[in-house]
Amino acid sequence: MSNSTSLLSAWIDAELARLEGQGLRRRLQTRASPQGTTIVLEGQELLSFGSNDYLGLAADPRIDAAACEAVKQYGWGSGASPLITGRSEAHQQLEEEIAEFEGTEAALVFSSGFAANAGTIAALVGPGDVVFADRKNHASLLDGCRLSRADVRVYPHNDAAALESLLKKSKEHRRRLIVTDTLFSMDGDFAPLKELADLAERHGAMLLADEAHATGVFGQQGRGLAEYFQVENKIPVRIGTLSKALGGLGGFVAGERRLIEWLVNRARTYIFSTAMPAAVAAAARAALRIVRTEPWRRQELLERAEKLRKELAAQGWNLGPGAEGSGFRVQDPESDIPHSQIIPLRVGAPEKATHLSAELRCRGLFLPAVRPPTVPEGESCLRISLTCAHTEAMIARLLEELFGLCKDYERSK
Repeated sequence: MSNSTSLLSAWIDAELARLEGQGLRRRLQTRASPQGTTIVLEGQELLSFGSNDYLGLAADPRIDAAACEAVKQYGWGSGASPLITGRSEAHQQLEEEIAEFEGTEAALVFSSGFAANAGTIAALVGPGDVVFADRKNHASLLDGCRLSRADVRVYPHNDAAALESLLKKSKEHRRRLIVTDTLFSMDGDFAPLKELADLAERHGAMLLADEAHATGVFGQQGRGLAEYFQVENKIPVRIGTLSKALGGLGGFVAGERRLIEWLVNRARTYIFSTAMPAAVAAAARAALRIVRTEPWRRQELLERAEKLRKELAAQGWNLGPGAEGSGFRVQDPESDIPHSQIIPLRVGAPEKATHLSAELRCRGLFLPAVRPPTVPEGESCLRISLTCAHTEAMIARLLEELFGLCKDYERSK
């Protein structure tokens, strides 16, 4: 073993041991089944509440068929970046359909939601500019802020007053950009989009909203929370994903044509990445059609989420901010705003989260433990991702096992 290899292995082994002792070490697992409510993970069949396949489309045969037909027509690989020879008719058609769906002039498809977020932010702001980010934004948004080399100001989660204070103190910057998730992926709560849109307008800032976990789930047409709260025309940069409710892969940006033209010329994650396969674009088109024509999927999903959340609260679980609803529900107790399909069971320490997750797995359920750095210290949780494919019997089993687990844990303390 060379000296440099020895140095590498020494510090990595020590750091992995440290993570293990803190309950923070992650390990790869292999799934040997389609994504769905029941999966085979490391050879064990499990009832799964761990995926973001909110509308149950990841293994929908109509989407499979669309992908297979596209492979016959275009082959599998794209072979180059979109600006060289990688963009196919399927990509163009998908972008046109996304723009129509979102009610915008144009749209641009990226190879992933992470690439869409990181590339778009870095294309909109740079040195001499300032970007304001919610403390609980997804890592792709936070990394995009850092990559932009703009000044980054992080405001407390969903605290519009704190954001306004920061905006008032940053008038010397050239451009100002507010960046937020609309539905936060770990807490399951909503950004105060109306307040953020008003602040952006009053203080001359751009507003970028990532609808990753809301696209397909919220709104009359399924466009997300900007549609639900009727602020779409106040959010010039709307980002979504094809990999969650739409069951596939990729991300997109929707907005004015000039925005899309700018990203084509300046978003490095678009320019320097091989285009996703045309079959992936064709699958996304099929999923988008289902979102538009089968609204019952999102309606049933949110109804079940509301009911499940109430029953979990009755069992005594700490549901985090979702226990009181979104920030809007706190401000307006009479609001009829639904809860989201993401339900965290806050348990505090990472060791407790991993222990409870392992116990559930022994009982035939997959409920992932979410730990720092994905969530802040002290907020480790079991994250329930509900889908419309979960039946009442599946949800009843989840509640039964969680109730038994909670009682067993209390007795062992």
